[in-house]
Amino acid sequence: MEIQKIKQRYDIIGNSVGLNRAIDIAVQVAPTDLSVLITGESGAGKEVFPQIIHQYSSRKHGTYIAVNCGAIPEGTIDSELFGHEKGSFTGAIDSRKGYFEVANGGTIFLDEVAELPLSTQVRLLRVLETGEFIKVGSSKVVKTNVRVIAATNIDVYEAIQHGKLREDLYYRLNTVPIEIPSLRSRKEDILLLFRKFASDFAEKNRMPAISLNKEARDMLQNYRWPGNIRQLKNITEQISVIEENREIDENTLRKYLPDYYETKLPVVYDAVDKKTFASEREILYSILFDMKNDVNDLKKLVLEIMQKGSENAEIQQDNAQIIQKLYQSVEPATGEEKSNKTFEISRPKEDNIQDTEEIIEESLSLEEKEKELIKKALNKHNGKRKYAAVELGISERTLYRKIKEYDIQ
Repeated sequence: MEIQKIKQRYDIIGNSVGLNRAIDIAVQVAPTDLSVLITGESGAGKEVFPQIIHQYSSRKHGTYIAVNCGAIPEGTIDSELFGHEKGSFTGAIDSRKGYFEVANGGTIFLDEVAELPLSTQVRLLRVLETGEFIKVGSSKVVKTNVRVIAATNIDVYEAIQHGKLREDLYYRLNTVPIEIPSLRSRKEDILLLFRKFASDFAEKNRMPAISLNKEARDMLQNYRWPGNIRQLKNITEQISVIEENREIDENTLRKYLPDYYETKLPVVYDAVDKKTFASEREILYSILFDMKNDVNDLKKLVLEIMQKGSENAEIQQDNAQIIQKLYQSVEPATGEEKSNKTFEISRPKEDNIQDTEEIIEESLSLEEKEKELIKKALNKHNGKRKYAAVELGISERTLYRKIKEYDIQ
């Protein structure tokens, strides 16, 4: 019975279990001074519940202030909430009381509390824990006795993880949580709300109220309502103004719900999957096109070489000999190692191209290579160690140590 009185007093429409539960919790917590955190989607009707809590508390004769934290600029939010002293910043021509001082003995409702800057959240936490705050530009501690009710429409756990909401402030505000159900979870209330909004608008503007046929009613109830009650009221008023026919069918209603079919599906996951798969397809297509171009270029190159055939045989022979000399200059080999290296050069027969180079595995001993390089450098510079060291890119001291280590004569 008490819940019905509250609904009539605050013009709350609906009989869903979640809505009744939220009202019941608000009435039970009202006589206490506990902090309350109200959560729910935007447009779900969160702003009514702080008023219920205030009116059913011992503070009902005190001041009630509702503050939209997201609408106040970051540079002035501290001054708005806690006040400031004269000359504390540019434009502070006089002292000013903040909301917490004005609402002393009453209730302050902080809507969209997660939009507060982190520095302001620290000051708010102190007010909640000690009832004390300091004005901007002052060093004097001010006492206040305020009941704080906060609300947010974001995922608080995600906000905490991303550093947008302090965890200690969340637990201090969340002494008593109240969750307002979304309109899509209150399907039995959608038609009641529609009739209420249509009737109020028609009475206000002196016109017949609109109604829905069976198919349109089903469509209205199956819609997801991302904007919740606010969106439903907006659409009801649009239809009331625009449509001449006062009985609305499903085709007419669909014009005002352009994403109706999309919202009946699991939109979030569907949209993410489509975007992800589209991106992967684009990557695969790009890779395949690049591979196709590379293969075509390779085919042209091979065809060009095959067409030249024997004309380039002598050039290939010369190139192979140059490769052999370069290989020997980079990795000098002893007479024994040279016997382990063979470079076979064969002339191509007509249009056939054969691999003309064969490298047989050789010794990979670093010590032998290093020793041989030192010998070649010394021989090149007639035993002059200074120039041999420069040739090898090492210091003379290192060269002396290497000569002694390898017992080079």
